[in-house]
Amino acid sequence: MRWSGIVLVATVWISAALFGLYILAFYASALYEGEMSRWNNVLPKLYEEDSTAATSGIGLHFATGGIILLLGSIQLLDSVRVRYPAVHRWIGRIYIISSIFAAVGGLLFIILKGTIGGLVMDIGFSLYGILMFIAAIETYRHAVAGRLDKHRAWALRLFALAIGSWLYRMDYGFWILLMDGLGHERHFTGPFDYLMAFFFYIPNLLVAEIFISVRQYKTNPFLRLSASFVLLLATGFLLLGTYYFTLYYWGPAIVNWLTGK
Repeated sequence: MRWSGIVLVATVWISAALFGLYILAFYASALYEGEMSRWNNVLPKLYEEDSTAATSGIGLHFATGGIILLLGSIQLLDSVRVRYPAVHRWIGRIYIISSIFAAVGGLLFIILKGTIGGLVMDIGFSLYGILMFIAAIETYRHAVAGRLDKHRAWALRLFALAIGSWLYRMDYGFWILLMDGLGHERHFTGPFDYLMAFFFYIPNLLVAEIFISVRQYKTNPFLRLSASFVLLLATGFLLLGTYYFTLYYWGPAIVNWLTGK
């Protein structure tokens, strides 16, 4: 169980960090170059010239989302937390503030403009933002009060939510590759799109709860073995997805951004 968790966390850290760099490379570079219409290449109608407030909200969401993906896994490292507690606390403050801004920015966009997928997507994404906001507040609140076990449990839930945007792209990529986009509509109103409005964060929370329960309670060997198997399956899925997305999408965008092309 311990090694399954370590391998999964390492995989998530590398993959999420790459995706965080991609988010900054793709969206930030489009903003810097004054070509924000490029945002619509990923999601139609994400940027519209006459929607300044909504665009500011989603821009805040993307910018802080990239930050939490880059910083989140660092907070999970025992070596940093134990050896450099001051670093852990300062990164934690930035992480919490960024998580709150990411949640508020996304919710602002939904309130002002709504999502392309309509009511179901509005509900799914709004619930995601609300849960992230709550998890960020609870993580900070328990840390300040010195309730470290509860703080770590909520921090893990927050991290599970933070990687949702990364998994959302990865799930779509695999589905389109393997199922030729079955159930996906251009305006995100198909059966698969409605499922994904919730699926990109609920399974993450379930995996987080496995970690939390195994840490807190004694479980029998069969349950621990089953949990390890689930974690290893998740790791294999993420490794495969990370390889292909880095090769064809994230990698080229990051390289172009860093080289100024």
